[in-house]
Amino acid sequence: MSTTEKVLVITTGGTIDKVYFDALSAFQVGEPAVTRLLHMAHVTQPFEVQELLRKDSLELTDEDRAHLHEQIAAAPAERIVITHGTDTMTTTAKVLASIPHKTIVLTGSLSPARFQDSDAPFNLGMAFAAVQTCPPGVYIAMNGQVFRGDEVVKDRSRAEFVRAARSKP
Repeated sequence: MSTTEKVLVITTGGTIDKVYFDALSAFQVGEPAVTRLLHMAHVTQPFEVQELLRKDSLELTDEDRAHLHEQIAAAPAERIVITHGTDTMTTTAKVLASIPHKTIVLTGSLSPARFQDSDAPFNLGMAFAAVQTCPPGVYIAMNGQVFRGDEVVKDRSRAEFVRAARSKP
């Protein structure tokens, strides 16, 4: 990857961007945390952040995913990081799999980026590295691993992503 080629970072919401307003309110998706996190990490690779949605991934619709697909397919960038809620990240990865010639890495967090002990900075760093080094395709970067988008599931009981069990021929 060229050191001048911009990485496009698309935000869709999810836990990574959630904020907690007071003891009586629920989490809400707020401003994207990506720009702050990448600046704090002193990232020197050029990047551009595009806010596309502000939704919990359980609220994403087929139309939202179609819009995301359309935006990514039309984008001139060949390397794209997507911040996304973890609950339906694998569903979105499957929708994006038909986009050729681009490296697309989805990531998110299990706790909001605004929390001191959040996994968000690490996951975003993994995604940013993966998008620069992986060949074209769709990937998920979570839990210190990079998975092919079609070979991963979220194990809710362990709160982590794992390789999907392959069916026997």
